[in-house]
Amino acid sequence: MSAKRNPARELLFGDLWEYDPAPETAKAFIDERYGLFINGKFVAPKTKKYFDSISPRNEQKLAEIALAGSSDVDAAYQAATTAFKSWSKLPGTERAKYLFRIARLLQDRAREFAVAETLDGGKPIKESRDFDVPMAAAHFFYHAGWADKLDHVTPGRTLAPLGVIGQVIPWNFPLLMLAWKIAPALATGNTVVLKPAETTSITALKFATILQDAGLPPGVVNFVTGAGETGSAVVNHPLAAKIAFTGSTAVGKAIQRALAGTGKRLTLELGGKAANIVFEDAPIDQAVEGIINGIFFNQGHVCCAGSRLLVQESVAAAVLAKLKIRLRSLRTGDPLDKNTDVGAINSKAQLARIQALVAVGVAEGAEIYQADCNLPEKGWYFPPTLFSNVSQSHSIAREEIFGPVLSILTFRTPEEAVEKANNTHYGLSAGVWTDKGSRILKMSTELKAGVVWANSFNKFDPTSPFGGFKESGFGREGGKQGLLDYAQLV
Repeated sequence: MSAKRNPARELLFGDLWEYDPAPETAKAFIDERYGLFINGKFVAPKTKKYFDSISPRNEQKLAEIALAGSSDVDAAYQAATTAFKSWSKLPGTERAKYLFRIARLLQDRAREFAVAETLDGGKPIKESRDFDVPMAAAHFFYHAGWADKLDHVTPGRTLAPLGVIGQVIPWNFPLLMLAWKIAPALATGNTVVLKPAETTSITALKFATILQDAGLPPGVVNFVTGAGETGSAVVNHPLAAKIAFTGSTAVGKAIQRALAGTGKRLTLELGGKAANIVFEDAPIDQAVEGIINGIFFNQGHVCCAGSRLLVQESVAAAVLAKLKIRLRSLRTGDPLDKNTDVGAINSKAQLARIQALVAVGVAEGAEIYQADCNLPEKGWYFPPTLFSNVSQSHSIAREEIFGPVLSILTFRTPEEAVEKANNTHYGLSAGVWTDKGSRILKMSTELKAGVVWANSFNKFDPTSPFGGFKESGFGREGGKQGLLDYAQLV
């Protein structure tokens, strides 16, 4: 006879039920080899070179991706420049039809794209399925609605397109970042040359087939794939009217230096080291869930992740205890399993960076906590990690780890919380947990962050602008503000 379960003991000691595997069975329909997408069709790279796309889930090769050289990038810009002449003159109602079509086609193939995103990037299938793909479609729907209303964005003025937009996106949200960038550019009458991240190019190239099915005119959107040299060619091409970049602060600074004096428009969405602030009157259980979501969503591969937890001293011990219990219930493992909460780290290089910074945190005296978990033998994985007894001077409190690692600091007064929260080079996001609405409003005006969430974290909507201050970049994506960054006023 099996022993009876003791729910109280399970809550205290973490003796939890094991779930049976629940793997996603839908097909991703990934081709063995992808060319570049230029002027409405797939073409072989002039370099005649390809590189492998490796799944972080199990280190297996998914596909061969074309390596674009400078002549390929030039061909893409030439195609976009030609397409701009007609696309920019198309009535907004007609451009909207294409955007609506793209959104609906993406919804129709949502399950396929979710599986491809998880295989290529390592994030849990439930995140790809419930967040990335639906939100990407939502951005196309939203901007389709704006396409015929550009005369009403700024009363008395009209938005006019800029020209060809060069765009470079990161590996943490490949499909969603593509939507953030392409949708407003097309709605305002621009054409696009986009480079996805070299480790996550598959969903962008699959998205090209949606553009074909939608009948988008050739050259309006072009995809060139590769690593840093390809990105540099996109950024520095003379036909670019604007560059939109999402990625690391170091690369963002290099781009800003390269474009200085060229007359090109520029928006940058860069790194972050967000403060998630919990006051003693906060709903603690709700805050704990927000903290978990804030740092472990997408394995912490989020520029606005709440990686610095600031807890008021009077409740710090209780919050830490609840966080440790909650960590024991997180499931880390195969991202295709629908029960998985924390999937695979995107690349071997990123895993090495996380491991190195965690080792520095231990060496500098912070107290580490990792719940026991069985990580898969193949693939790149790292257990969810808490650091307590962290001070402002610790490297883990200052540097962006971009992984599932939370640093916990304490404060006594609201003034100290603001001072510690703002004591960073970054300024992308923040969270405030308190029962007092007036305190939330006051904190939101004092925190130097582009987005401040109140009793929540990682809430996104196409109607709401997103962007940062300081070394987190400038410009906004989403909302009317995002449209203005892709247009000129006439």
